[in-house]
Amino acid sequence: MVKRVFLHVGAPKTGSTYVQNVLWKNVEALKKSGILLPGSTTAHDEAMTDLRQVTWRDPASSWTWDRLVTECARWPGDVIVSNEGLGGATAEQAARAVASLAPAEVHVVVAARDLWRTFPSMWQQSIRARSLWSFGDFLDVIERGRYDAFWDFTPNRMLRRWGDLVPAERRHLITVPPPGASQEMLWGRFAGVLGIPAGLCDLRVPSSNPSLGAVEVELLRRVNVGLGDRYPHRTPYQKVVQRHLVNAVLKDSANDTRFGIGPDRVDWVAELAEQQIRELQEYPCHVVGDLADLRPDGAVVTTMPTVTTTPTVTTTPDDLTEAQLLEAAIETIIGMLGHADELSTREPLTSREVLAKVKNRAKRALLRRAPAGR
Repeated sequence: MVKRVFLHVGAPKTGSTYVQNVLWKNVEALKKSGILLPGSTTAHDEAMTDLRQVTWRDPASSWTWDRLVTECARWPGDVIVSNEGLGGATAEQAARAVASLAPAEVHVVVAARDLWRTFPSMWQQSIRARSLWSFGDFLDVIERGRYDAFWDFTPNRMLRRWGDLVPAERRHLITVPPPGASQEMLWGRFAGVLGIPAGLCDLRVPSSNPSLGAVEVELLRRVNVGLGDRYPHRTPYQKVVQRHLVNAVLKDSANDTRFGIGPDRVDWVAELAEQQIRELQEYPCHVVGDLADLRPDGAVVTTMPTVTTTPTVTTTPDDLTEAQLLEAAIETIIGMLGHADELSTREPLTSREVLAKVKNRAKRALLRRAPAGR
């Protein structure tokens, strides 16, 4: 019977991809030390979409939340479930998730990042998940209070929905270190909460989830608009657009035009950050890091408020010229031609190689399902 379950529920764009890459790269080492990651990263994602009953769940998904819970229950040690989409669950869905894991000792892990970096990152993430809105429209609806879903992924709300379901000592808030800090610092904060011994995991993983530049992400947004109703579900979109456009071409493009919030919103963001920090100071939980990490690039707010340190302001994608986008589109087409050529000239696998791959996958699946001690 499982002892403890650590539910890492979010938020997106808080280094979660890096942390998950380290976890899954070291899944066997973790298992030997008594810590299980049930199923696969796909299983966690599909279980999340089942728990939340989202309209964009892939009809071909085979993992449900109950199936993931069954895998957890078979393990006699600690279990980690990590998917940043869990943070968007309703209070009822979160309650169902925690109750389903009884009698295990459930811990809720939430990560938080300063809003100055979160706003552009979340917009970009939404575009990479097939959204259509411009960066300006995204900020407008948030500022006018018409996009409540954004705030659902802030630590304050995630802790109220998830953290309230467990005792205060089992609520963990991890702050993302300020710009310039190493990823190892973030990993150390997570590992300490999850009970992973120092030095157990190999931290050498590929770049976690590199951001696109202003030109590249705006180009992707326009592709999404042009797609219409094609690839409406997450999995088909990821298999085609994410794989062949974003991963194969756009991530390797120049990505040299950075973007962020304009100077007209500096005071607004800084005031929101101070309000967020005040609420978290009053919420009983285990804070790993420093709530001051949630201030935008060191911005300090006085009672007015007035920002005494202005965060770096960069180009918004909304200000790009058609010439810039046309040049990027041509380069992207050239990149996709090279990608297509590489795929067409790749040596096909022999029947022996195909059989070996199938056997290896089956072996890994059996190892994941094997009871402890075998």
